[in-house]
Amino acid sequence: MKFEGTENYVATDDLRMAVDAAVALQRPLLVKGEPGTGKTMLAEQVAQSMGMRLIQWHIKSTTKAQQGLYEYDAVSRLRDSQLGNEKVNDIANYLKKGKLWEAFESEEQVVLLIDEIDKADIEFPNDLLVEIDKMEFFVYETGEVVKAKQRPIVIITSNNEKELPDAFLRRCFFHYISFPSRETMIQIIDVHFPTIKADLVRDALDVFFDVRQVPGLKKKPSTSELVDWLKLLMADDIPDEVLQSGDTRQAIPPLYGALLKNEQDVHLLERLAFMTRRKNA
Repeated sequence: MKFEGTENYVATDDLRMAVDAAVALQRPLLVKGEPGTGKTMLAEQVAQSMGMRLIQWHIKSTTKAQQGLYEYDAVSRLRDSQLGNEKVNDIANYLKKGKLWEAFESEEQVVLLIDEIDKADIEFPNDLLVEIDKMEFFVYETGEVVKAKQRPIVIITSNNEKELPDAFLRRCFFHYISFPSRETMIQIIDVHFPTIKADLVRDALDVFFDVRQVPGLKKKPSTSELVDWLKLLMADDIPDEVLQSGDTRQAIPPLYGALLKNEQDVHLLERLAFMTRRKNA
């Protein structure tokens, strides 16, 4: 079974090959790239393309690896024992299954997404090495070994906020999603807005890529922000001539709040436009 992409997701040839390689090697696919380049959506589309259920584990700064396996609620068991509840006789009643356990016990193969793994503590990836490698883990409270009935397709995303350990990287197949070229971006826009005017796409992309090339930007606008911006431009029916004169050296783009996400970048473009207009005066 190969990943061919879907009608809602434009997958480049190298991305499709990376997914297929990870599946063939039975290794997790580690995906990096700029925020907004579709890393999380990739897992959703792989599951859809292959007809599999998607299990999502979104990582936070407070997430611990153990939570992906299971959590033991000792407090509830103590409370129930004090109340004479018969549930206390079976410790399994107080085990909360994590996302890995859910994926391992599935009768059918699933896609497991471990999203933004770099948000967690630096030890988080190392704490999952054995479980992801051997596809099993030990439950100390019950003495059982949970083994994967069907090896899940594991997709792990990272925004490069932290360096991942070498031992973890060795167990993954790595792919970096490069920022889309203009041609790929046109295909992405066509998926989201099949009836959009070609002139609007051309002019909007000119402005978009001009903004991305401005030196010193704290956060460059991403694919998802371009889609939001185009949606606003279409809703407000912005005249083509506004975008055609939207050289970022002369003025900041209309509805710039969809593209720029902090005041430093707005001020940077404003200063750039002011200096250029003054120079040309």
